[in-house]
Amino acid sequence: MKKRIISAIAVGVVAAAALTGCSSAGGSSSKTIKIAYESYGGKQMQNYMSRIAQQYDKKYPGYTAKLVPIQAAENDYYTKLALMNKSAATAPDVLYEDTFLIKSDAAAGYLAPLDGYVKKWSDWSQFPANARQAGEGADGKLYGIPMGTDTRALWYNKTVLQKAGITVPWQPKSWNDILDAAKKIKASEPGVIPFNIYSGKGTGEGSTMQGFEMLLYGTKNQLTTSDGKWVAGSPGFKDSLQFIHDVYQGGLGPTAQQALDPNWSNQTPALLSQNKLGISLDGSWVSSNWGNAGVAPWKDWNSVMGEAKMPTQDGAAPGATSLSGGWTLALGSKSKNPTAAWNFISLALNKDNSLFYATSNQNIPVRTDVANDPAYVKSNPTNAFFADLVKITHFRPATSSYPAVSNNIQVAMESVMTGQQTSAEAQKAYDQALPQAVGGSKNVVTK
Repeated sequence: MKKRIISAIAVGVVAAAALTGCSSAGGSSSKTIKIAYESYGGKQMQNYMSRIAQQYDKKYPGYTAKLVPIQAAENDYYTKLALMNKSAATAPDVLYEDTFLIKSDAAAGYLAPLDGYVKKWSDWSQFPANARQAGEGADGKLYGIPMGTDTRALWYNKTVLQKAGITVPWQPKSWNDILDAAKKIKASEPGVIPFNIYSGKGTGEGSTMQGFEMLLYGTKNQLTTSDGKWVAGSPGFKDSLQFIHDVYQGGLGPTAQQALDPNWSNQTPALLSQNKLGISLDGSWVSSNWGNAGVAPWKDWNSVMGEAKMPTQDGAAPGATSLSGGWTLALGSKSKNPTAAWNFISLALNKDNSLFYATSNQNIPVRTDVANDPAYVKSNPTNAFFADLVKITHFRPATSSYPAVSNNIQVAMESVMTGQQTSAEAQKAYDQALPQAVGGSKNVVTK
């Protein structure tokens, strides 16, 4: 077996490589396949990718899987990946691609269609229709193979809540119930952060999805209408910003400095384990941080941590809400050997390796055979809870405009969390910027 090749990339190196067209990571032969992925905050992805690379080298003699782990928080990862894709010398053959970037990256010419490959791939029948759609571009072609999905809910530390006089198990029925619990924690435990909701540009898409959209989709409004128009001026948008304001300006959340740290999402699991954070609105994958390969190993987490559904604003039907996203493996359009790159993707997402990914990363599997495998069901005590949220979940607008809209939402969140604007002022600024983000006022409707 060939020696494993691993390239760790720093911000400056990637930026320089993408702009100059030359890099130590570039210039690979067609028999060396470069795989770029986020490796940050734990060893889960590194363990997974190393496993596949070893299998690949053994299965395809003469070919080498060159791992290119990008050690960066999520927002920086997107930036680095985009820079790499600008030059054929640095562009990876295989990309670990967030579903929300599929359409924009496909439109930018970074990704190659996979339709011809999946027609000959027997495993494709294990991917349900709704899972397949996550990897589609605006042109209807397939650009990414889904690795798994996720849901979001409230994680809470039972010890912290009980000290504050809150009965567990705890299930809030409205936003006010969350704020009331946070106020009790603040009053009884001054050294504890009562409630964490991601906000602002520091945590990027995590702020939009784990934070803002988990609020907005619990109101009567959404980001778009049923016919795809982007919504401006909705009461739900303003109310969601007001909730962010109330948390941060009310001293019920982390400090703005903490929340705007790009590494904040990797710090919250440790704070929960140390009884320094009471409640956190976060994803189904969080418990993977408490495993042996995580950022905060914690063997007793399941006896201390509880999970609650995120309630709708006032408890309106269906009573709770969630957001789902996920990641894909995509084929780089500049690959010198796309067939060899596809061979890596199909190997990485066969049943056995998909099961390994789902259990080690605590993702909800999209493959039917993995979801039904007893090994997955038994791998984590919270799997059933988070998988059950799929029936009430929502998905981000599947358009190439979404990344720009998400950025504007983060700006609005940041302005209210820091007290620079009221919720009404922040919404007005968002509304004014919306037409430019989505291709003109013809694509916007005002509520």
